[in-house]
Amino acid sequence: MSDAPENLREGRYAVVRLLGEGGQGATFEAVDKKEGQPVAIKRFRVRGAKSWKEVELAEREARVLANLSHPGLPRYVEHFEEGGELFLVTQKIEGESLAAMQKRGATLGEADVIRLLRDASAILDYLHGRAPPVVHRDIKPSNVLRRPDGSFALIDFGAVRDKMKPEGGSTVVGTFGFMAPEQFQGRAMPASDVYAIGATAVSMLTGMQPEDLPHKGLAIDVEAALGRSARPALVAALVAMLEPDPDKRAHRLAPLLEKLGEAPSKKADKHAAKGEEKAERKAEKRERKAERRAERWEQRRERWEQRQERWAREYEKNAGSELIPGPIAGFLLFGLTVAQLAVLLGVRVIAPFVLNMLSLLFGKALREAAVAVNEAGKMAHGSLERAKGIIRRRAQDLKNEGPRIEVQEVNDPSGEKRVRVDVKDQADVSEDERLAEEEAAEAEREGRKTRRR
Repeated sequence: MSDAPENLREGRYAVVRLLGEGGQGATFEAVDKKEGQPVAIKRFRVRGAKSWKEVELAEREARVLANLSHPGLPRYVEHFEEGGELFLVTQKIEGESLAAMQKRGATLGEADVIRLLRDASAILDYLHGRAPPVVHRDIKPSNVLRRPDGSFALIDFGAVRDKMKPEGGSTVVGTFGFMAPEQFQGRAMPASDVYAIGATAVSMLTGMQPEDLPHKGLAIDVEAALGRSARPALVAALVAMLEPDPDKRAHRLAPLLEKLGEAPSKKADKHAAKGEEKAERKAEKRERKAERRAERWEQRRERWEQRQERWAREYEKNAGSELIPGPIAGFLLFGLTVAQLAVLLGVRVIAPFVLNMLSLLFGKALREAAVAVNEAGKMAHGSLERAKGIIRRRAQDLKNEGPRIEVQEVNDPSGEKRVRVDVKDQADVSEDERLAEEEAAEAEREGRKTRRR
């Protein structure tokens, strides 16, 4: 931008940057200091023009835009001559050109293309409905802007035509691939803009230039280009727009778009609502699945505890009926205590902690796994505690069921004192104690009777 002016119109416009250039024209972004808003300034070098026709087109663009007012078109500010060059100032429309989107590999989906066709329909109806009709003649991706809100605008009226000649003979202006066939004969008409917007739409759907798309004769094979997944109504509309014969081609977009159904904004809202409903259904499904998992886990835990209790009863009844010596019991209790500590640290502390940390990265499933591992640790700890209780009881029974040794002094008939040693088991001791208690009770009763007498 070495030859770009820094200020124009006595300092009213401060040039910011070059937006694009080609031939004898260049477009700059600038700031209108008077209005305090961004503008686009198109410069045309009269001295470098190859013919007076180019100068005439530049003047025609300014004259036509000065009489247009539509939200889908750049608003005319002014035009002037300075330093032997022509300048056209218009509102700068914020957005990205479709050509820039294609350059970075982006395409448009069907909903966006329908939005493009609806916006273009309103613009073309406005242009073609004027007297005389205004024909853009150069609609293509680089001359269509997509605004941040998703709407589309038409720019660059450098090839505009505002006077129809019945005999034809107009200058051939346009871009190969997007020009209707009749434009090669210099016969531009409103239907020519319909063809161009159709070619632009197919190009944005496929990411390909019109000349690279499959053809049937002179016509673009829309169905082959878009594939079987495309909406039949959209395919039919584009076929009608891209008819090579201008007499058979659709002259307006509105009748074609009526067959596409509701407006894209409503369809987008409906699609968003369906998406929200689908997300809610998925969330409910996940919650129900989590509840079922929790119920199944609780059922498994109850069955496990019941099984553990049954095993404990069977052990006490069968294997547990055997007595365990004290040293062995102590060793077993020590081993089970160590196992409980290992379960506490490994299964109930470390493993749940690790799983909860990983769940921050991998989601809810690992948190549920942490809970399950902790519950498993509780059951294992309880089983070990019950086993320790069985061992303690068996060891206590052995201690209580050991033989009892009693030493008594007895008088021998020979007059010598002797010692008698009785060895009794627990059952005998219990029986002796019972008999002694009965004898003592009987003696107490006899004593009370004697005192009464």
